[in-house]
Amino acid sequence: MESTSKHHVAHPFWPRDLSIPNYVPNDRSMYEILTFLFSVSGVFLLATWEISGRENASGRLGVWRRLAVCWFAVCGFIHGVIEGWFSLYYEVIPADQSFLSQLWKEYSKGDSRYAIADNFTVCMETITAWLWGPFSFWAVYAFLTNKPYRFVLQLIISLGQLYGAVLYFYTEHRDGYAHSEMGHPIYFWFYFVFLNALWVIIPLVLIVDAWGQLSGAQALTDNARSHKSKRA
Repeated sequence: MESTSKHHVAHPFWPRDLSIPNYVPNDRSMYEILTFLFSVSGVFLLATWEISGRENASGRLGVWRRLAVCWFAVCGFIHGVIEGWFSLYYEVIPADQSFLSQLWKEYSKGDSRYAIADNFTVCMETITAWLWGPFSFWAVYAFLTNKPYRFVLQLIISLGQLYGAVLYFYTEHRDGYAHSEMGHPIYFWFYFVFLNALWVIIPLVLIVDAWGQLSGAQALTDNARSHKSKRA
């Protein structure tokens, strides 16, 4: 019993008896970490908003379409850089003091599966980083240059994001929400629920949008073929 307590390292994660022997506390504050995350995301959003306001091959994009393009730009940053870091360094994050490792240690207060490199989170984040990160930037390019496959990309990315988010919530639900302090206003409701709910709500809206756009395009093609066969 004495040797166990000797090797126990205090940490802020749940459950409280979680063993993370190599954990090193952050020397960056929550304020610094969140300021970085939202500032860089804001730069991506504002830059994309500015660029998307210019004329493209089909004229100027509408407000809602520009917001969708901004979403994909921010997703590209978060998936490719933030989640990409986790996919590469998940084994050393608890002991590492690099800024992005500290970001993940801060987020782990809302979901300690990231601090212990849980199999599901490692697999999900790796797929998200290396597929949906590049695909999100590709979608930005596709909309800005009016590529005909842009709504196909929107549908694929949004389905992947929604599927990952649903599994993320459902696996934690089956674990009884053991990896966070249930009901905590910041760690549970903001980190775990709100931030991840964005990847349920927004992809759902974009899936419906892409469905309508692709269905409309197919209807036009079908009508054109029908008129052509009648004339023949």
